[in-house]
Amino acid sequence: MDGEVLNFIQNCVKILVPDPCFDEFFINYNFLHTDCLKTVISKCLGYGIILGSVMVKVPQIVKILSAKSAEGLSIISSTLELTAITATMAYSYANNFPFSTYGEAVFLVLQTAVIAFLILMYSRGASMGVLYTATYAVILAYLLSPLAPMKLLWTLQALVMVFVVMARMVQAVTNYRNQSTGQLSAVTVILLFFGSLGRIFTSYQETGDTTVIMTFCVSSFCNAVLLFQLVYYWNSSKAVLPGVGKKAV
Repeated sequence: MDGEVLNFIQNCVKILVPDPCFDEFFINYNFLHTDCLKTVISKCLGYGIILGSVMVKVPQIVKILSAKSAEGLSIISSTLELTAITATMAYSYANNFPFSTYGEAVFLVLQTAVIAFLILMYSRGASMGVLYTATYAVILAYLLSPLAPMKLLWTLQALVMVFVVMARMVQAVTNYRNQSTGQLSAVTVILLFFGSLGRIFTSYQETGDTTVIMTFCVSSFCNAVLLFQLVYYWNSSKAVLPGVGKKAV
């Protein structure tokens, strides 16, 4: 029984300290092994980002539901963001990348889809939101299935940078036109900014995929733009009443 418990603990530790680093740390007691330290930091950071992603967009969802309005939020921006996250998730899954390098995409996909549904529900009716969600679910199932060719997944991943820039810039332009960030959640934007920064390191350390690394570099910059707007328009955003003002694009 003690042996089973010990094996269980060892397997849990190996999630963050994989072989051969496990042997370096706990058999050779070489805790200053540079490559292993980088690996462990990457693993811890990666799973930390995944854990944070479980709730990262919940503040945004709660803010929309509380206001009963998606004012200032762009369905075009949300769709582009959903496309980018989906492409990264499908590409990483097909390439058997470690889950710690892309796991947050699973939770971000679900939460972003909910936000897109709410934007449509409050601007164009629940039926449009249901149709949108159902269509997306079919596309997602195809991209994650063996039927999706790798060439298609690679192309989508290569376009992710374009999707990310367009998604963030559409939202940034909407904020500029409204002179307010509307129902955009500060907590969500801050978490996304630091999450994308962390992903630059984990992607470099665990995948070495230049396309993925560059994607998170671009994403960090674009998230920084939205973060700047949140600070710049903070007072004007608080003055905007729910349901009054410009409609979501």
